[in-house]
Amino acid sequence: MTKIIVDGKEVDVPAEYTLLQACEEAGAEIPRFCFHERLSIAGNCRMCLVELKGAPKPIASCAWSVKDCRPGPNGEPPSVVTRSPTVRKARNGVMEFLLINHPLDCPICDQGGECDLQDQAMAFGVDTSRYAENKRAVEDKYIGPLVRTSMNRCIHCTRCVRFTAEVAGTGDMGAIGRGEDMEITTYLESAMGSELQGNVADLCPVGALLPKPYAFKARPWELAKTESIDVMDALGSAIRIDVRGREVMRILPRVNDDVNEEWISDKTRQVVDGLKRQRLDRPYLRRDGKLVPASWGEAFAAIAARVKATTPARIGAIAGDLASVEDMFALKALVGALGSQNLDCRQDGVKLDPAHGRASYLFNPTIAGIEQADAVLIIGSNPRREAPVLNARIRKRWRMGGLPVALIGEAADLTYDCQYLGAGPDTLADVAAGRGFGEILARAERPLILVGQGALARPDALAILAAAAKLGARGGWNGLAVLHTAASRVGGLDIGFTPAAGGPDAQAMAGAGALDVLFLLGADEIDVAPGAFVVYQGTHGDRGAHRADVILPGAAYTEKSGLYVNTEGRVQMADRANFPPGDAREDWAILRALSDTLGARLPFDSLGALRQALFAAHPHMARIDAIEPGPLSLPTTVGEMGKSGFVGAVQDFYLTNPIARASAVMAECSALAKGRLQQAAE
Repeated sequence: MTKIIVDGKEVDVPAEYTLLQACEEAGAEIPRFCFHERLSIAGNCRMCLVELKGAPKPIASCAWSVKDCRPGPNGEPPSVVTRSPTVRKARNGVMEFLLINHPLDCPICDQGGECDLQDQAMAFGVDTSRYAENKRAVEDKYIGPLVRTSMNRCIHCTRCVRFTAEVAGTGDMGAIGRGEDMEITTYLESAMGSELQGNVADLCPVGALLPKPYAFKARPWELAKTESIDVMDALGSAIRIDVRGREVMRILPRVNDDVNEEWISDKTRQVVDGLKRQRLDRPYLRRDGKLVPASWGEAFAAIAARVKATTPARIGAIAGDLASVEDMFALKALVGALGSQNLDCRQDGVKLDPAHGRASYLFNPTIAGIEQADAVLIIGSNPRREAPVLNARIRKRWRMGGLPVALIGEAADLTYDCQYLGAGPDTLADVAAGRGFGEILARAERPLILVGQGALARPDALAILAAAAKLGARGGWNGLAVLHTAASRVGGLDIGFTPAAGGPDAQAMAGAGALDVLFLLGADEIDVAPGAFVVYQGTHGDRGAHRADVILPGAAYTEKSGLYVNTEGRVQMADRANFPPGDAREDWAILRALSDTLGARLPFDSLGALRQALFAAHPHMARIDAIEPGPLSLPTTVGEMGKSGFVGAVQDFYLTNPIARASAVMAECSALAKGRLQQAAE
């Protein structure tokens, strides 16, 4: 630690701190536009000027390290002043320069009310300008369907340029021209190719880059803000849902250094319109081959008649990818009360099983632990499609240096240097035998073996998992990192939403003639063969609803309070931001009401009582934001690995669930992504 005096206050800070960070540690407020904690230092805007004792002129505090400060003549600590007349005059001058070309767009700018330039102009600017020349005009650019440009407002802080180059890894944006002709652009005015591009709108300190789908729809002071958790993938990114009335207007990231830092994927951010389209807002009953509106009583009566006409062994339930833990717990209790153990939350057919220990299906090194890894092997996964924010964390570690990365499976551009080893289990067997990249893993102290769902939805999944677990095992380090794609998967495995030993899995239950009654809790990624009476409980008119005989309208993730467990085993709480449309209800409440009609009444009448029962059965669910470690007990006999190559679990990042498939914005993004792939193939 190094001592430094800030405005007469002595503080101890790490020598690697910049003066800006040291001043903030001492409680001083330092304005800035170009500086950002997670991006490289540019020193463009000069707004963070401070006075360093002994320096001939004010210095940019964002670009000056504490370790570079000279001590005083008698050995006293360096002294910094942040509120002197010199500093005030310097900041006034910088702000005056910044506003020379900035248009007076505040009344019509979507950044109004959340604008750094507005705030700092009020706090550190002056009320007049000495410049009467015409303002510069810059043509707006097309950079994709997610970000709208108004480049007259750009102050050339280059945050967006550094983000696309350093975090996203695509280098989509840059600067052309010099002096007053300098412009920020995507060079050929093409759409950005990153799955994280929406974050540049958050980074922009002015109104030059803004979310295009949200343009001119609401002002920030009109919105009710709710902190919640994202369910578009299994990462569990921290988000804020902004609502006006009953309508979700936008979704923004929250800071969580352990999970998503402060980034979210484009699907997380812009799936908003999918929450409003194709919604199920009333029960439906299939009559004469057509789904027609029905009352709750009629729907429940139809279900009860079919349940009573069959045996418990012919009843089953499949949970979808967006179900909360409480909903799955209630459905498991209902099916159990009916006398059946036919349950499964693995609609994609993966062979993960809680019987093999909790560590067999978790991202054990944790997401933050990626930064400690010294070698990465990716098996059957494309993390850029399956979890873009996690992929950015791998890239962050790669940029630190000294991280060899290898891939077994489908070849992909992961935004960082990656050694492609091969397509299938033969290559994995070579690595496991210590050949090629296996030598690097053998020398690594903290190897991370990332296993995707594409490698686990195969008959030889246990053999692949066992090989990966062995490669990642070290004394105090478990490098087995299972990357899930479904937000509900780990929670479902934790509460045992899996078939009894020897019982049918999801694929078997969906087969022809397997069951008489099948409950689908938002399960839209599985095809159910004709024959079974299907009760679909969900939010959108997607694949599950098309197959259903009875539809029970549920609540989307923004419309209910629920627990989710992310891919690393972290229990997270999602809060309700708005209410479901029409007659739709929360899933657990529907199941509680249905249980009365079925004569198998569930023992809870409120969400609180349901959670008490859940916590009693699974105590770790009560420890919010904590990761419960678990054992790894894979069977000794796992069979042999097959020959076919690994296929990724996600082929289209933008259309992975019913909410995303209902979104017009995601459809446009998907079409652009397919066009880029086709162009690259040609």
